[in-house]
Amino acid sequence: MNRRIVTLLAALAPIVLLGLLGTMVKVPFVALGPGPTFNTLGEVGGEEVVAIEGTDVDPTSGHLNMTTVAVRDDLNVFEAFGLWASGRQGIVPREEVYPPDRSKDEVQQENEADFEQSEDSAELAALHYLGEPVNLRVAQVVDDGPSIGVLRSGDELVSVNGMPVSTVGSVQRAVAAVEPGTEVTIVVIRDGAEATVPVVLGSRPDDESEGYLGIVPEEVPDVPFTVEFNLADVGGPSAGLMFALAVVDKLSPGDLNGGKFVAGTGTIDSDGEVGPIGGIKYKLIAASEAGAETFLVPAGNCDEARQGAPDGLRLVKVDDLDGAVDALEAVNTGGSAPMC
Repeated sequence: MNRRIVTLLAALAPIVLLGLLGTMVKVPFVALGPGPTFNTLGEVGGEEVVAIEGTDVDPTSGHLNMTTVAVRDDLNVFEAFGLWASGRQGIVPREEVYPPDRSKDEVQQENEADFEQSEDSAELAALHYLGEPVNLRVAQVVDDGPSIGVLRSGDELVSVNGMPVSTVGSVQRAVAAVEPGTEVTIVVIRDGAEATVPVVLGSRPDDESEGYLGIVPEEVPDVPFTVEFNLADVGGPSAGLMFALAVVDKLSPGDLNGGKFVAGTGTIDSDGEVGPIGGIKYKLIAASEAGAETFLVPAGNCDEARQGAPDGLRLVKVDDLDGAVDALEAVNTGGSAPMC
C-alpha cells in the first residue's frame, strides 16, 4: 500500500475513533436551558389555561406568563459540549436533577404532584386575597397524637390559643409559638355550633422545641364557582405565583398587567407567601425572547437574577401576592415598584 495512504489512515484513525466516542459515549450531565412560557390569561390547545366557571369573569388583556426550564438528558460528549458552548444552556451533574435513589419516572411523578399542589395553593392564595370564603377544617387527626379523642375530622378551625386562624400556615405558626406540654384552647365549629376544646400540646417529631397539635388541617374553598387549571406536561411548584395572579386578574376589575407583557415565576402557599425557585437565569432568557417587558422575581432569587438578566427586562422583586399586585400597579402607573 502506498506509504502516503498508510500515513493518512494512521492520522485519521484517532480522529474517527474520537468522533465515534463523542457520539456514542453518554456523559453523567444534563443540560438546563430556557423552556416554553405560557400565558396564564390565554389558551393552550383550545382551553383556557385558567378557567373559571360559575361567576362573571372580568375581561383580561396582555400577558401574565409563567416560565419553565427545559431539561435535556442522555447527552453524548459532543452534545454536552455544544450546548455548554452556546451560552444559553447550563450543564449540571445529572444527580442534581435525577437523584440516584429515584428513577426518572419517580422524579417526574414528584414534579407532577408539586405542580398540582401549586395549582391548589394558587387558588387558595387568590381567594384569600380577594376576601372570598375558605373553610379551614381538620382533615385528619393523627393516631396517638395529642388531639386524638378531642378534635374530630371535619371540625372547622376558628382559633388556636386565642389566635384566629384562616390558613394552614396560620395554624402551624400558632401552635409552634407555644411550648410543648402547654394546654391550649382550640375553638371549632362542630355540627353547626361553636365549641371550645382543650388540648395539651406534644412535641413536633422534627423539632422537639415546638408545640405539636397532631392534626392535618386543610383549606376548602366555599365559593359558588370553580377554578380549573388546564396545563399539561409541566412539573414543579414554580407556577404558583403566576397562576394566583391570573385568578386575581380574572375575578377583579381592570388589568393587573396594564395590558402589557409580564412574566414571572415563584412558588406560593395559601398565605400568599412567594418562595424562590431554580433555574431563574433560563426563565429570564425565555421570558425576554417571548417578548416580556417585566419579570416578577421571588425576593430569594434577586441576586442570581441580577447577574443573568437580559438587557431591557425589568426585574420586580416579589415577597408575597399582595406585594406582587401592588408592584404591578406601581409599574402600570409610573410609581415606584421594588426592584431586584
